[in-house]
Amino acid sequence: MKLAVFSDVHGNLGALEAAWVDIEAAAPDVVWNLGDLAAFGARSAACVARIRQLRESFGKEKFHVIGGNTDRYLVTGERSKTPPAKDEEAFKKLADSRQTADQVLNWNLRQFGWEDYEWLGKILGRETSLDAKGYGGVIGYHAIPGDDEPLLTPETPAEEALDALLDREGRLGIGGHIHVQMDRDLGRWRVVNVGSVGMSGDMPGKAQWGLFTFDEGDVKVDLRAVPYDVAAAIADLHDSGHPAPEWAANRLRPKQE
Repeated sequence: MKLAVFSDVHGNLGALEAAWVDIEAAAPDVVWNLGDLAAFGARSAACVARIRQLRESFGKEKFHVIGGNTDRYLVTGERSKTPPAKDEEAFKKLADSRQTADQVLNWNLRQFGWEDYEWLGKILGRETSLDAKGYGGVIGYHAIPGDDEPLLTPETPAEEALDALLDREGRLGIGGHIHVQMDRDLGRWRVVNVGSVGMSGDMPGKAQWGLFTFDEGDVKVDLRAVPYDVAAAIADLHDSGHPAPEWAANRLRPKQE
């Protein structure tokens, strides 16, 4: 059985299409999307509409979508908590930084029609799971089970990571949110992060996702990273009327640029 998992599209339609070509070629039996579909990119509503269309064509019972923290920001008006400024220089930038993020989220929201907005609200606060024959329980979440905001990273102490999964059953936990791919063996749990389709932190310019192949009681994890046209995505930010195109573009450009 093959499970394809992708997350954190962030309104980047070109990256979504590149990832989907690769996903489709892998011929998965089940697909999971782990949230952050729309915020910050040029094509928020188009990405939500495309994911809904893919879910319909693939089969709703086999294509599960859950919400992430930025989907919640769009629906409820909540915003990310930011740590207090550490010095005067950081303090001087704080208000502008918060204002830019808020301006972009409100612009993203204006792209939606009622049906897509309503649907986005229905996927918030959810998790997904399956029982892989011969292997056991697999769970999918955005950040950690029960909370779409905390960071479970490669540097998170093992004890803290295990605490985040304490009240869940299974062997394999799969998440998104941190925009970095990860595969950690914690003994009781194996914890994998599939990275970000539309705004990768560790591989800018690549649309990341994960393929999980279950066979004879084991799982093979293939963390994939597909190139997409970054120049076209940045041009789209400018062409779309995005209120802070360079702010967003800086999250797409490969670091060597």
